Amino acid sequence: MKKNKVSTFVNTRMGFFFLLALLFWLKNIFAYMVDFHLGIESSIQYFILFINPIATTLLLLSIALYVRRTKAAYITMLVIYFLMTLLLFSNVSYYREFTDFITINTMLGVGKVASGLGESAIRLFRPYDVLYFIDFIVLIAAFSMKKIKMDTRPVRARMAFAISTLAVMVFSANLFLAEADRPELLTRTFSRDYLVKYLGINAFTVYDGVQTYQASQVRAEASPNDMNEVESYVKEHYAEPNDDLFGIAKGKNVIYIHLESVQQFLIDYKLKDEDGVEHEVMPFINSLYHSDSTFSFDNFFHQVKAGKTSDAETLFENSLFGLNQGALFTQLGGKNTFEAAPDILGQTQGYTSAVFHGNTGTFWNRNETYKRFGYDYFFDASYYDVNDENSFQYGLHDKPFFEQSVQYLERLQQPFYSKFIAVSNHYPYSEFTNEEGGFPLANTSDQTINGYFATANYLDKAVEEFFNYLKESGLYENSVIVLYGDHYGISNSRNRNLAELLGKTSSTWTNFDNASLQRVPYMIHIPGQSNGGINHTYGGQVDALPTLLHLLGVDTSNYIQLGQDLFSDQNEQLVAFRDGDFVTPDYTYYSSTLYDNRTGMPINDPSDELQAKVDEWKAKVDKQLSVSDQINNGDLLRFYAKSGLEEVDPSTYNYKDALQQMMDIEKNLGSDSTSVFSQNGNQSTVDLYQTKTFQEYQQMMEQDSGE
Repeated sequence: MKKNKVSTFVNTRMGFFFLLALLFWLKNIFAYMVDFHLGIESSIQYFILFINPIATTLLLLSIALYVRRTKAAYITMLVIYFLMTLLLFSNVSYYREFTDFITINTMLGVGKVASGLGESAIRLFRPYDVLYFIDFIVLIAAFSMKKIKMDTRPVRARMAFAISTLAVMVFSANLFLAEADRPELLTRTFSRDYLVKYLGINAFTVYDGVQTYQASQVRAEASPNDMNEVESYVKEHYAEPNDDLFGIAKGKNVIYIHLESVQQFLIDYKLKDEDGVEHEVMPFINSLYHSDSTFSFDNFFHQVKAGKTSDAETLFENSLFGLNQGALFTQLGGKNTFEAAPDILGQTQGYTSAVFHGNTGTFWNRNETYKRFGYDYFFDASYYDVNDENSFQYGLHDKPFFEQSVQYLERLQQPFYSKFIAVSNHYPYSEFTNEEGGFPLANTSDQTINGYFATANYLDKAVEEFFNYLKESGLYENSVIVLYGDHYGISNSRNRNLAELLGKTSSTWTNFDNASLQRVPYMIHIPGQSNGGINHTYGGQVDALPTLLHLLGVDTSNYIQLGQDLFSDQNEQLVAFRDGDFVTPDYTYYSSTLYDNRTGMPINDPSDELQAKVDEWKAKVDKQLSVSDQINNGDLLRFYAKSGLEEVDPSTYNYKDALQQMMDIEKNLGSDSTSVFSQNGNQSTVDLYQTKTFQEYQQMMEQDSGE
């Protein structure tokens, strides 16, 4: 009897509709569990994963419910079902090769993708792939054998509309849960993995289509004439290099060390434990900060927005801002033309370039954006031994990250430009709050703040171990090592809970204090130099590229860069935040209020002269941000040739089998190879890397104190 009821229901249009919806839901869940690796970390994420195919499946299939003619209605339903299945399976196949999802731009360039796969495409298929399409054979057979019959009765318009409305309601609930678990999911677009995990393949494709269309409209309307205004601004804004410092690091390797979420207040900070004993949070980094070989900046501000870490990379390597909404890496990184640091140094100075990052390559769309930046190699999580013991949701912990990276670093041809993205000091700062971390917790009402100092201390130890390796391997003396904080670690909403640790009270905390905490460390360590020290110049991340290139002896006057050399006498010391606020040596304009930097007090009634100055600063900030948006949204650098750089062709970059690529280069160069491995008599330097547990550090400190 039950079987007859099911059979009868399937023979209705609504029954067939729900059958297809169920089958497609099962295919999605199968793909999530078997083929995609989405990093599910909690029960709520599992729940969202299980419901996210429902809304778009119901909505798309419901289109057929509005078709009244019998045959046309069934054909429409099956065509939609087939196209959804094809999209899902195409993503499955693509993911197996690229560990990424298909974007609209990928679809538009399908010929290039297919040619990139070549004969290896057949190897992407698995025997179980038949499960994605076998139901079509079964359905055709069922129709042929009259096991499923077409229902000639049309679905009432009211019922069709109710199904569509239900789909919208389910999607709204899905999106609410997604935003609750991952705030700013759609505005920041961290990763395509996240969008699929929270919203599903169909929703991701639609979202990507909207983003692509919006970007293409702005890009399509841009013309070479738009560069005139940009060039004029850059020429007027250019700050000539300091003659005493220009070229002091010429030909040296560049090693960027990304200090995740480290704020300036951590420099020299000592945390008191419950017994009142002070513990220095970052002793090694502090020693670098105060070294005569380090040019340190104590008024250096982050300038990121929704793109956070990826915005910092955009600023440091392009001297351009990120976008006002969303992340440039994810929205434009895979399609725009750039003149980034690795490309400039590669084409003009013969540098090799590489990024090291123990997280998935698709996060922030790095695997595509880095090609546009001109990076020769990208070592993502696939190159590391990552497991549950040595990693967390944002990737490999810093100690094993640096340790495992040297096997690739030693193979790079010198001079090289490299970047190491450490991640352990990342929100929620809960990974090293146990005995293994070995550092006391702060005592506030906010657990995020309490763990922040312990994870920063762990980062400090990891950086020290990496420096020790650089010295032992011989890389240290021939390198410029730049350490930088990418953005705040403690958000404004938590700062009042932080106030007491900084010698203030929550009741007296103001937006001036919030603005002050946007400072992040910026240190340029050049072994052999003795004229370093702490520089009080006000600057931001947009100023880092011209500053570095001038130290390397590279003339930047023909490059489109919006920052100014921090060592230049012509630096204006006007720091723009991405939302239009700004800081100068004397005044801070933050959240529509002007503050006096000497007192920290608001200036509610500025003089006419001061107001005119504020208006002038505001106009300059708006202009700088506007020019950046013009360049990025219009992809204007595709029209620019005065730099003399050849446009990067991303299709020439292959981030797979990088170690073999480097070994082949060493072999071809023979005695001319400049890699550390070659210079060490073709012997690995990996054994020179020494890492210590907290207990070993503790014993070492006890011995030092005993002496």
